Amino acid sequence: MPLRRTTVGYGAVVSCLVGLAACGTGAPSAARSPTTGPPPSLVTTSVPTAATTSTMTATTGTTAPRTAPTLGRLAGVFSAGQGFGQVEPSRIFNGGDPTGLVTDVVWKSWGGPTATGTGTSDYVGPDQTVATGTEEPTTVVAFDLGNCAGTLMYRAVEWYFPQHGMTFHPDRYEDVCTGTYVPSS
Repeated sequence: MPLRRTTVGYGAVVSCLVGLAACGTGAPSAARSPTTGPPPSLVTTSVPTAATTSTMTATTGTTAPRTAPTLGRLAGVFSAGQGFGQVEPSRIFNGGDPTGLVTDVVWKSWGGPTATGTGTSDYVGPDQTVATGTEEPTTVVAFDLGNCAGTLMYRAVEWYFPQHGMTFHPDRYEDVCTGTYVPSS
């Protein structure tokens, strides 16, 4: 039910407390008797307007705040991961080897069709093993914003190392809605 916000002085509030019947009538504040006591202060009250007392289905004209999307959810091969099901996680781990871990993620955007951030992950170059990888800056992209299991989320995430000539490829990612890799290995 919409409410009209009014501001009244301290004296009017005391008058309302003393004569409750007058408060609900909508009588002008000049008709209320002044009181003595502390200096007037402003009190904000909510008073139903005449238009709102006739129906309980009126709307306020405001919209409910949109819930921020999460980064996927704990599912499938990522069910033991970290950061999934969270809003703007600072740590993402798919539960695999160190190449599946991104730490210190700072998101530059969140809530739009694509979210981007930077973090640190284990880079393993050509002819290297995971054991010889190095911790390096990485770019993280969360994308495919939509509904999964009744929740608004980024349903895909990928990270890459631009300093090594890598670019974002939306056809290779972790499907963090179903808990699978795309394409499957």
